[in-house]
Amino acid sequence: MEKPTGSEKRVKTAFILGAGLGTRLMPLTRECPKPLLPLRGRPIITYAMDHLRKAGIERFIINTHHRAEVYGQVFPGHAWCGVPIIFRHEPDLLDTGGGLKNIEELLDDGETLMVYNGDILTDIPLAELVDHHFRAGKEASLALRSSGEPRNVNLDAGGAICDFRRVLGRPGVRACPFTGIYIIEKTLLKRIRRGVKQDIIPVFIDMIREEPGAVAGIVIDAGQWTDIGTPESYAGLNEAASPLR
Repeated sequence: MEKPTGSEKRVKTAFILGAGLGTRLMPLTRECPKPLLPLRGRPIITYAMDHLRKAGIERFIINTHHRAEVYGQVFPGHAWCGVPIIFRHEPDLLDTGGGLKNIEELLDDGETLMVYNGDILTDIPLAELVDHHFRAGKEASLALRSSGEPRNVNLDAGGAICDFRRVLGRPGVRACPFTGIYIIEKTLLKRIRRGVKQDIIPVFIDMIREEPGAVAGIVIDAGQWTDIGTPESYAGLNEAASPLR
């Protein structure tokens, strides 16, 4: 049987990171998780959900920690526009890597997972990331941008990721911002210890230290991308005629 091409493969599950403390948006986040703050009359996270639905996602998994009960109040039916939501609570905050390990048993063997920060606003074409991931054949693929800050992902002359946060001393030929959207294979989770608070970026660094080019990246400049990181940026988006113009 012929091996499926990138265009024939699909990503059906998205893990939306919703467990952060939202310290940069205090005091707004004291009683509400940052992804649930209202943006133009609806929770921020629902923009991510609509973006993912349009890309073919059929199931959401959301990790929770700070004021987790508010998620149940906002989504009492554990669904958004017909797409089911599984909430995965973290009594102790596990960060991105630990959070991913914490949902490992919810994924099918051989499953591919889209990971999406819950506090960004974007309409970048996710199909480009999906297609690049399957064509590259790596355990992880990151969506990058050409402009913006911080530019903490380095690419070599061939377009492969060669460093993160300048840890390996491999500047390559250009540095790009990371959008907070990426795709991983379930097999990658074997690299993460269970029950330990861990950022995913050191996992990526270890992968490319062992094997240059082990983590794929694609620069996607189409569409808009905003990190809702400060009270000022949040207020500006709420005052805009449309968050995504």
